Amino acid sequence: MSGPQCCSNPPTLNPNAGAGHVEQLGGLSSYVSGFPDSKRVVLLIYDVFGYEAPNLRKLADKVAAARFYVVVPDFFHGDPYVPDKSDRPFQVWFKDHGTDKAFEVAKSVIEAVKSKGASAVGAAGFCWGAKVVVELTKSELIQSAVLLHPSFVTVEDIKGVRAPIAVLGVEIDNLSPPELLKQFEEVLAAKPEVDGYVKIFPKISHGWTVRYNVEDEAVVKSAEEAHQNLLEWFDKCVK
Repeated sequence: MSGPQCCSNPPTLNPNAGAGHVEQLGGLSSYVSGFPDSKRVVLLIYDVFGYEAPNLRKLADKVAAARFYVVVPDFFHGDPYVPDKSDRPFQVWFKDHGTDKAFEVAKSVIEAVKSKGASAVGAAGFCWGAKVVVELTKSELIQSAVLLHPSFVTVEDIKGVRAPIAVLGVEIDNLSPPELLKQFEEVLAAKPEVDGYVKIFPKISHGWTVRYNVEDEAVVKSAEEAHQNLLEWFDKCVK
């Protein structure tokens, strides 16, 4: 179901990380950052380590600084994956936190932000979260999507996409290897009604956009490039 890359380089979670704050939104505790009166909302749906990861919140603040209202809901209800829990391996944890459940909850969060006046919602999915985001695009619940080092996303998923989508992947990834990403690219190229592209970062490993080593200059540079790609995509498509 999942390779070791999905759970490598776990972050040190910090509930106080970030310049934003946590509030209830759509029935979930959510980290929010940016301009609450903005008509443009970006939803970040993360990997298995949850919404208290410092690099994730740092990215949320970066997106918010571009005049978006950023929402990072706690889909795991305070129960992110913990690698050190030998009595609860990934497969057991995943049964309680499947992407199908998160998709249903995400709909409530999107309804909540739209009830507050949002006119356009974009969503970025990292690893586990990419599957949730691709499902949201099929239902036209969001206006734009970015998938970053996706897990569980299939060619059939990409065939069903109905919103502009950017896929950012890497050369070293056993969950979405370049061969699969190139199939995604071929599918998108055959869907002229859907704006989209695929980008593969060379010599970089899965998880790099939010689980990078801050002391590895090459990886940090690639992560920042991906963040810029994400910002440019949402600026173009979330209107």
